[in-house]
Formats: sequence, structure tokens, C-alpha cells
Amino acid sequence: MDNTNQRKALINTEIALFLRGLIIGKVLTIIVIGGLLWWFLKPNVFSRNTINSSSAQNVNSISDNNASKNASNFQTVADVPTDSFNYGGSTAWASIRQLVDSQIQNARSELKLHYVDPVNGSPGSSSGIRMLLDGKLDFAQSSRPLTDEEQATAKERGFTLEQRQVGRDGIAVVVNPSLNVPGLTVDQLQQIYLGKITNWNQVGGPNLPITAFSQRPEDADTVIFPNNSDLKGQALGSNVQYVYSATEAVRQLSKTPGGVYYASARSVVFQCSVKALPLGQTSSQLIPPYQKPMVSPEQCPRRRNQLNTEAIKNGSYPMIANLFVIIKQNKGPEQQVGDVYANLLLTDQGQKAIEQAGFVRVP
Repeated sequence: MDNTNQRKALINTEIALFLRGLIIGKVLTIIVIGGLLWWFLKPNVFSRNTINSSSAQNVNSISDNNASKNASNFQTVADVPTDSFNYGGSTAWASIRQLVDSQIQNARSELKLHYVDPVNGSPGSSSGIRMLLDGKLDFAQSSRPLTDEEQATAKERGFTLEQRQVGRDGIAVVVNPSLNVPGLTVDQLQQIYLGKITNWNQVGGPNLPITAFSQRPEDADTVIFPNNSDLKGQALGSNVQYVYSATEAVRQLSKTPGGVYYASARSVVFQCSVKALPLGQTSSQLIPPYQKPMVSPEQCPRRRNQLNTEAIKNGSYPMIANLFVIIKQNKGPEQQVGDVYANLLLTDQGQKAIEQAGFVRVP
């Protein structure tokens, strides 16, 4: 009996050991199979991650390339001619020629631009457009819009003229620093140059005769009688003294107590030897062309007045001078270079450079 029980116990023990071994074997098998599956699947996971990472990099690269291609700078302008061209015109553009044009030619060395002064008369918008009409320039720079007469002359000669706006400036009125006058309205300024107002006491100033300085109308850089004005074409008063340039006018003003001159705000607001006057449509709304507070001549040149760009930008300043590239529409190289030059100035890079030159970008 005892032997029978011992055999049963031994058999049960062997069965238990067998079942335990079987279970352990199955567990090990599952672990091994799971490990193998993980091992074989792991490269695919890594591969997918690598592909996804690579794809993201490619997308970013494509995006960066597209952004670069769409970036508006001098390099993105197409059809830049590889030749030498003559240009000229407005003296107000002097800082653009010095700063912006040099940047353009550094970036696009194939384009060679040569500034040309007029042989007769003083440099300015009018003389530059006249030289363009006469075939002496390939395109012109202007601080005023084209006149009907200039368009008619172009038509007579077999082509038309296009004006492309590339920036904005103001027209500032400057006087001798010793002159005490609150400012002028646009109408008062016009009446001074027509010879109707001849003494500063007529506009709230001292009893002092007015000496008005101006470029000759045929060479004028900026205008105070718009094309659509009833005063357009009227002769200037006998009190007007003609000067060759803004530089000469500023020099004359410094020694003429009753002197007055108007010009590009960018050209004269920064000057130490003259004082800019506030302007307005009415005497109760006078806006300075400079940023307040005004810097006195005694503080200059340690400090200089800065252009009131905000008033020019929002149009509250009453006398705005738009900057135009004047392009000959003749389907020739003149038209090509004029278009390209305007396009260069209208890029983001060109507009930022125009602001650096002291002007306001196109709205």
C-alpha cells in the first residue's frame, strides 16, 4: 500500500515538474518570438522615423527655398540689362543716388548707371525730363508728376512717358533762423511767390520785406502750383530771386533775414543754417516738416532736425512730393532699363533703402 502511494506521489511530482517546464518553455518561447519580432520590426520603425525626419527637412528646405525665391530683393528682379545707361533729374534724389543706387550696382554689377548733369540750366526734375525727351537720358528721376505739356511733347516725338511712383517726400519751406513767424498756409506760400504777399507782417511776422528764392520754373525740382491748380502757369513775382540749386539757396538764406525758399524736405530739414516753417491748409492747423521738438541752429550739428515721416506717410502734411521714375515708352532699351530701375526700387530691399535715404516708402 505504501509502495503504491509512493509511486502515485512520484508520478504527481513528475507531472508537476513536466507542466512547470512546459509553462516555462512556452513563456521563454513567447519571449524569444516577441524579441525576434521586435528586432525585425525595429529597423522599420527607425526607417519610418528617418523618412519622416527627412521628409520634414525636405519640406522645410523647399519652404525655405520658396521663401528665398519669393523674397523681394535686388537679386529677384528679372531682365536686368547688361549695358551702360545715363540717368539724371531731381536734386532731391541725391541721397538715393548715393545710397540706394550704389547698393543696386553692388548687387547687380551687370547694370551700369551714369548720372548726367544738364549742359544748360540747373539740375532738377524739369531739366531731367527735358533731357529724357531730347534723348540725352535713358530714364529720369522726378520729384513731381509729369505735366500735360511734357506728355504732349513726348507724343509729338513718337512715344509716351510713364511715371512710376517709388517713394514720398514732403516740400519744406525754410527761412533765415532769425525770422520769427509762426508758419504759413499753402495759399500764403503761393501768394508770396506770385508777388501778392511781399512783407512778413502780412503773415504774422515782423515788418520785413520778403525775398523769395526759387529755381527757374523750367528747371524746377519741386512745384507748389499743382497741375490741376488754377494758379498753374502764372508768372512768379518780381520779388523772386533765382538760384541754381538748393545748396545756393540755403547759403543765400543764411545771410538774408527776410529770405524764404521751398524744396525737398529731405534736402533742407537737416540743414543747420536755415529754419523750417510749419505748413497747413489753414493757419490753425500748421504741421511741421520736422519731428518735435525743433532743434535750434545753435544745437546743430551736434543734433539735427529729423524728418516728420509720420505726417508725410499719413498725408496730414499739406505739401507732399511723390518720387517718380520717368520711363520712355518706346519698346526699346530705354524702356527696359527704366522699368528695371523702378522694379528694383519697389522691391522690399529697395523700399527699405529708400527709407534709409531719408524718404517714405510707397503706401
